[in-house]
Amino acid sequence: MKIKCVLIDDEPLAIKVLQNYFTNFTDFEVIATFNNSLEALDFINSTPVDAVFLDINMPMMTGFELISLIESKTKVIITTAFREFAAESYDLDVLDYLVKPIPLPRFIKCINKITTEYNFKNNIKVETAKGDSHIFIKVDKKMMKINIEEILFVEGMKEYIKVVTPDKTYITHKSLTSLSEELPADRFLRIHKSYVIALNKVKSIEGNRVQIQSHNIPIGRNYSKDVKNKILE
Repeated sequence: MKIKCVLIDDEPLAIKVLQNYFTNFTDFEVIATFNNSLEALDFINSTPVDAVFLDINMPMMTGFELISLIESKTKVIITTAFREFAAESYDLDVLDYLVKPIPLPRFIKCINKITTEYNFKNNIKVETAKGDSHIFIKVDKKMMKINIEEILFVEGMKEYIKVVTPDKTYITHKSLTSLSEELPADRFLRIHKSYVIALNKVKSIEGNRVQIQSHNIPIGRNYSKDVKNKILE
């Protein structure tokens, strides 16, 4: 079953950006778009909707006014060019607050929030078996889905990172710290300022190096104690 979303914005380009983003997420479906608050309200109150992406400055009725009239417990995500309304929006129990122009990584975090809420609401247990959890990274203008279990290690290269799997290496414009926050802390460990490794892929430790398959990865001096404690525990 797909997560049904509605997009409401009086700027066609803003709707188009979100529609393009959603094409990367097959578990989601945009079932309607509106540039008029009154039409949107009638649709939302008469149709099952899981999430509404809503601009604040709308003709006829503001986004905040529309929220107060939504009868269901539909999750609302604010999309706006103005940061100053964030506090007011959370008083209305919105799920997220996205500031335009909305970067794709920030949109992905929002998608993860919606998925978590949807699974909780529908009592869906998320399978965490090997190979089922994944991350998305942008490679050559495409969002690539990578199973976390396949990742051997991640290498930071200034403004880029390299995600290494047994069969392929992916390079993307992202910080090592940012990606490491998306990986399970009990399965991955930073062993060097430029490397994060998968703990269950370690073949051996010799001196200040870790071997994963044919790769010899250095252990940073400041990480040495933590590495040996985690790997040898």
